[in-house]
Amino acid sequence: MRIALHQMTSGIDPEHNVLDMIDAIIRSANAGAIMYFAPEMSIMIDRDRVRALPQLKNESHMAALRMLSECALRHGIWLHLGSIPVVHEDGQKLANRTIIIGADGEVKARYDKMHLFDVHLHTGESWKESSAYSGGERPVAIHTPLGLMGLAICYDMRFPDLFSAYAKSCVDIIALPSAFTVPTGEAHWHSLLRARAIESEAFVIAAAQCGLHEDGRQTYGHSLVVDPWGKIVIDMGTSPDLAVVDLDMNTIAEVRKQIPVHLNRRMIPPPFIVG
Repeated sequence: MRIALHQMTSGIDPEHNVLDMIDAIIRSANAGAIMYFAPEMSIMIDRDRVRALPQLKNESHMAALRMLSECALRHGIWLHLGSIPVVHEDGQKLANRTIIIGADGEVKARYDKMHLFDVHLHTGESWKESSAYSGGERPVAIHTPLGLMGLAICYDMRFPDLFSAYAKSCVDIIALPSAFTVPTGEAHWHSLLRARAIESEAFVIAAAQCGLHEDGRQTYGHSLVVDPWGKIVIDMGTSPDLAVVDLDMNTIAEVRKQIPVHLNRRMIPPPFIVG
């Protein structure tokens, strides 16, 4: 199964980012990829919320989404848009939303990031995603040409209960688009993604943002594909690029036969606390 992974340095102009994505989608389709993967906040990265606000729309009013859907239909390729900022249906806040588009140009699934990035790093960086975004309510898995795919976004990767739910559903793939900071990326990116693949015995596909963005933030890059044994199939380094990767889906059954964690899994009660 051939996929395409798009490592981006998205800027503050959605039109520019979408045109970059469309060019990459066309190249992906021409290379024989059946699915294209973009990073978190693919359509726009802008920490200046006053400047960004006029660009933020309800999903049904997004010209960018229509353009990408038309591209998927025209070139017969599935799209994982990473995530995009949309006005939440409650009208109060935004949602950091993954959207999957089928080769027929129709939206097949949506997932809103459940765990919001509210942190203070020793480097002085401070983020409070919950001040602008509403968190999603539940995991989402979707049947794709690659198999059953569990959806997550960036900071979600630190919460194993989410991936336990996907493992219990026997997903074949976990998609984890990200815009990781450099300090946390250097410390935890590779370790966490390999752990998520090993414990789920599934492929992990993690398209990432990279480099210095127009709004001044810097992201880690290193888009990865990790196989169910924890082997890194590709690491895209720190520069924007498009990579085409062939996945050997037989690896899933081979790994699960050797170490049958799906069969050996037990229901774990709350711990008995002594003292």
